[in-house]
Amino acid sequence: MSELDEQRRKVEELKRKILEQKRAVAAGGGPSSVEEERKEDEAKRKAEEEARQKTAEEEARRKAAEDEAKQNAVAEAKRKADEEERRRKAAVEAEAQREEAEERRKLEEIEARKKVAEEEARKKAEAEAAAREAARKKAEAEAEAKRRAQEEDRKKEEEKRKAEAVAAAQVKQAAAVVSLQAYAQALKQAWLDGKMSDDERILLQTLRKTFGIGDSEHEGLEQEVQLEIYLEALVEAWKDGAITPDDSERLDLLRDQFRISADEHLRLEKQVRHDILRQKQA
Repeated sequence: MSELDEQRRKVEELKRKILEQKRAVAAGGGPSSVEEERKEDEAKRKAEEEARQKTAEEEARRKAAEDEAKQNAVAEAKRKADEEERRRKAAVEAEAQREEAEERRKLEEIEARKKVAEEEARKKAEAEAAAREAARKKAEAEAEAKRRAQEEDRKKEEEKRKAEAVAAAQVKQAAAVVSLQAYAQALKQAWLDGKMSDDERILLQTLRKTFGIGDSEHEGLEQEVQLEIYLEALVEAWKDGAITPDDSERLDLLRDQFRISADEHLRLEKQVRHDILRQKQA
C-alpha cells in the first residue's frame, strides 16, 4: 500500500470518528455548543487540509518519481540507444574490418596466385631456354661431330689421294726407272761398238716416245752410257797390265766418237789402273 492510500485511509477514519461522536451526542441528549462544532469543523478542516497537503505532497513525490522514472527511462533509452549505436558502429567497423581483411586476403591470394603463375612461367621459360640451349648445344655438337667426321673423311680421302698419288708416283717413278734402265740398256747396246746405225737410232727414238723420255734425259743417259762403255773398254784394255795396239785403237775410236777429252781419259785411266793394282794386291 502506498503512502497516499494510507493518508486517505486516515482521513476517512477521522471522518468516521467525528460522525460517531455526533451520533453519540445526538443519541445521549447532551448539550451541543457552537464552540464544539467550531472545533470539530476546525479539526475536520485541518484534517482535510493535512490530507490535501499530504495528497499534494504525495502527488508531487509521485510526479517527481514519475519524472525521475521518465528521466531514468529516457537516460536508459539513450544509454541503450548509445549502446546500440556503439554496437552498430562496432558491428559496422567489425564488418568493415572483416570486409577489408577479406579483400586483403583476396588480394594476397591473387598476388600469391600471380607469384605462383609468374614462378611457373619463369620456370617454364627457363626450362624452354634450357631446352633450346641443350638443343643448340646438341645441334652444335652434332654439327661439330659431322664437321669432324667430314674433316676426317676429307683427311682420309686426302690421305688416300696422297697415298694413291704417292703410289702412282712410285709406280710412275718405278716405271720411269725401269723405262730409263731399259732405255739405258738399249743405248748401251747401240753404242757398244762405238757407232750407232740408222735402225738403232730409229729404235731409240721410238723408245723415247714410248717411255716419255725427253731430250735432256736422253743426252744425260747417253753420256752416262758412253762413259760406262769407255770405262769398261779401259778396264778390258788394262786387265793384263798393258794396252795392246788393238785396244789403243779401239779406245781412240771410242774417245773420238764419245767426245771424251784427254783430261777425262787420263783421269779414267788412272782410276782403272789404280783399281786393277789394288785388286792384284788383295
